[in-house]
Amino acid sequence: MMKLAIVILNWNGAEMMRKYLPSVIRCSKEDGVEVIVADNASTDDSLAMLSREFPDVRTVVLQENYGFAGGYNHALKQIEAEYYLLLNSDVEIRQEGWVKPMLQYMDAHEECAVCQPKLRYLRQPEMFEYAGAAGGFLDRYGYPFCRGRVMSSIEKDEGQYDEIVPLLWATGAALMIRAKDYWDAGGLDERFFAHQEEIDLCWRLRTRGRQIVCIGESVAFHLGGATLNQGNPRKTFLNFRNNLLMLYKNLPESDLKTVMRVRWWLDRVAMLQCVLKLDLANARAMMRARVSFKRLLPEFEADRKKNLAARATATRVEERKDFFLLWQYYARGRKKYSQLTNEARAEGKLACTMPCKEEEDNSQLR
Repeated sequence: MMKLAIVILNWNGAEMMRKYLPSVIRCSKEDGVEVIVADNASTDDSLAMLSREFPDVRTVVLQENYGFAGGYNHALKQIEAEYYLLLNSDVEIRQEGWVKPMLQYMDAHEECAVCQPKLRYLRQPEMFEYAGAAGGFLDRYGYPFCRGRVMSSIEKDEGQYDEIVPLLWATGAALMIRAKDYWDAGGLDERFFAHQEEIDLCWRLRTRGRQIVCIGESVAFHLGGATLNQGNPRKTFLNFRNNLLMLYKNLPESDLKTVMRVRWWLDRVAMLQCVLKLDLANARAMMRARVSFKRLLPEFEADRKKNLAARATATRVEERKDFFLLWQYYARGRKKYSQLTNEARAEGKLACTMPCKEEEDNSQLR
């Protein structure tokens, strides 16, 4: 069994792979490490191009497009390795031996299930990249942010987040995970199709007492937006719907009703903003996301019960912060992770925590 399988999920990305795959191959030449491309039923010439230009790269061919989550689940079932590294096709590697620091850390820390490299922006290499920067968290109401990226504000990487600290989630653009942890937690949720499925998986692992970190010695450069650009209504739909499903699956009972009540209002404010900007396509996408969320709730009830039953002793995962990110960002002007101080967390806790009966039924969520 190989040590590490670097698995690149491809869908119609022949040109992307032609451009970036050589750097991954060149910089990943380690004993026990193999680069594999899993093709998600591409309709371009991806497979022909791989056969012609990268004949030594193993391919796993899927018969239909299962999306990001399903594509990886189906592909990884065909790959035996101690660790998987899920890598986007629009990632460039510039550091030979880049996987070594991550492998060394994982080997030395059995409690760690997942790690990621620092993610920088390919077009501005000194800057962090939106999709994962130096590792991620959630605020009280489920809004993701990273060390190095808060909302749309991106920081320059000056080594300020190189310290290894517990995270809530690692980026799916470059995510290393123990194969055992991947399957013990159930893999990526295929019902998400794409977007926020890695946060959901990481959250499930954290509530089971497993650790997630970013290894600052390793760096990857991500183009981003290769499949769906920011502002695309399909992406908006998936992000809004999947974020709500993730919250329902993973929130402790004491927080669920309060968070969902507040999110009902916050999502409508977001819709109204789109309407006022005449961005009706994204407003409709948000509304459809809410409708789809309510329709899908019954099929996620068993997952919620399973996650709650598997929780570690703590009733709350510390890396889900108590403050309200939108208030800190827009009202207080805190646009860097380092500015989200203990004072901000205390303010958020006072402003946002509301009592709620622990055993109330969840019927109003439907």
